[in-house]
Amino acid sequence: MRGPHNILRLIRTGATFERTGAMGVALDALEAPPRLRLAARILGWPFRWMGYKGNPALPPMTRAITALGPAYIKFGQILSTRADVVGTELADQLRMLQDRLPPFPTQIAKEMVATELGRPIDEIFLEFSEPVAAASIAQVHRARLRDTGREVAVKVLRPGIQAAFRRDIDAFHFAAGMIEGLSPSSRRLRPRDVISHFESVVAGELDLRLEASAASEFIENTRDDEGFSIPAPHWHLSSRRVLTSDWAEGVAMGDRDGLIAAGHDLPAVARRVIQLFLQHALRDGFFHADMHHGNLKVGADGSIIAYDFGIMGEIDEYTRRVYAEILMGFIKRDYRRVARVHFEAGYVPRDRDETAFARALRAVGEPIFGADASQISMANLLAYLFEVTERFGMPTRTELILLQRTMVVVEGVARSLDPQLNMWEAAKPVVSDYIKASLGPRAVAQDAVQVAQILGRYGPLLPKLVDRVLWEQVHGHATKSEKPQKYRWYAATAGGALVIGLGLGLLFG
Repeated sequence: MRGPHNILRLIRTGATFERTGAMGVALDALEAPPRLRLAARILGWPFRWMGYKGNPALPPMTRAITALGPAYIKFGQILSTRADVVGTELADQLRMLQDRLPPFPTQIAKEMVATELGRPIDEIFLEFSEPVAAASIAQVHRARLRDTGREVAVKVLRPGIQAAFRRDIDAFHFAAGMIEGLSPSSRRLRPRDVISHFESVVAGELDLRLEASAASEFIENTRDDEGFSIPAPHWHLSSRRVLTSDWAEGVAMGDRDGLIAAGHDLPAVARRVIQLFLQHALRDGFFHADMHHGNLKVGADGSIIAYDFGIMGEIDEYTRRVYAEILMGFIKRDYRRVARVHFEAGYVPRDRDETAFARALRAVGEPIFGADASQISMANLLAYLFEVTERFGMPTRTELILLQRTMVVVEGVARSLDPQLNMWEAAKPVVSDYIKASLGPRAVAQDAVQVAQILGRYGPLLPKLVDRVLWEQVHGHATKSEKPQKYRWYAATAGGALVIGLGLGLLFG
């Protein structure tokens, strides 16, 4: 990490916010107290001249964020879905960050496509449009294939985006290190690990071959999901900097008036967005982790169309079960259950008081459930839960960051369609079905099959393993009186494992 360079970058960030007028907008959105406003002005004003000017035609916040670079734009995209956090006016300003950023010239895009695919562009496409969408990492063109006449979307990375992204992430790493150094208590939150996690996730967007692979896997997982579709990638017309996929026709999820004019049932669409996300996260452990308005459309038949798979989330089976248990505990207002799951999963240190933790969780959940449906917010829940877990010494779980962040983004999308959406009512059937499937007799049988398969795989090694363990116990540190007991115990354990494994293998394998 280059210290002086990153210090300058962070100072320039504050100076850019001051110069573009975004500082006041940000402080208003956060409802900052007077003393914080005064401190921000005093610290920001002397360096104002160092800030980027940005595009004067854009609103202040959007102007500052676009001037600062791709990592900041990603953050702005998240805020654009949180009208309840930053206000409706600012959320509307930030929404342009999703797919309406200034594009780079079409001629440059054509040259990149030709270079990446190794053929003149006229040999591949009959038509190649001007950009139809431009975001922080890439822009999209509508095209028609010469050999089939089929309409496709051609996504092209922005020139020099890798270097720009590295510069921003470098500064974030530096800031995280400074935070840990200046505030030892913050180490529990593992800020450097958090930045590394997001770096690895977003880095996937910089290689479009990985996005094509994610889309292909996502299509396989969701093939039977009614009312959900994904544009298929064209592998022979894709590379590291170019991705060609089917064209998805529909009304943009962010176009509320357009959806109403098309006759779509907005509350039903909002519920479906929430339920699809939870199905993919809990059932498959592989979910779209960038489900903002700019990456979703509604087809003419009411189906939800998702695209842009540069950021995907993945969680293992055990974590999915824990997450579902926590969600169900909150849905049923069973705070002891939520507390017990946290302790059993090791999320909260064992030396803390489980009863006190459950009582603190009640203080998190009850105000939310006592509110009107429009005020029930996953963002608020996570904010309150963060305060409680901080008090009880729970370290940051980097494997859950993307899941929680996406949950907040998806809620923001759904709420923009139906402000009265009750998140918990929408989530309950999906979570209930998952828990029944993952904790019932069928799940036990599936777990047994996996155990049998693992034992079967290591079957040839079991005799040597048992012989070595028994020899160490008989001839090693055990006393004479212990030898017979330990011998019988290990022999029974090893033999039982072998018999159970073979039996389960025959029954389920």
